[in-house]
Amino acid sequence: MTIESPCIDACQLSEDKTVCTGCHRSLSEIANWSYLTDAEKIRVLAAVQERQVTSECKPTPEQIP
Repeated sequence: MTIESPCIDACQLSEDKTVCTGCHRSLSEIANWSYLTDAEKIRVLAAVQERQVTSECKPTPEQIP
């Protein structure tokens, strides 16, 4: 099984510089994505969904299609 990266090519750091407001991953999650197992990627994707729901890093107006 191949799990695709959630990257949407709209990279911008959150105000606290810990999460990308495009894909909602942390810098370490982005840097390590290609080394993660499928199970680890699924956990990252779950964390991404939670970050989106809690709006810790809402997209900026220029990132909204």
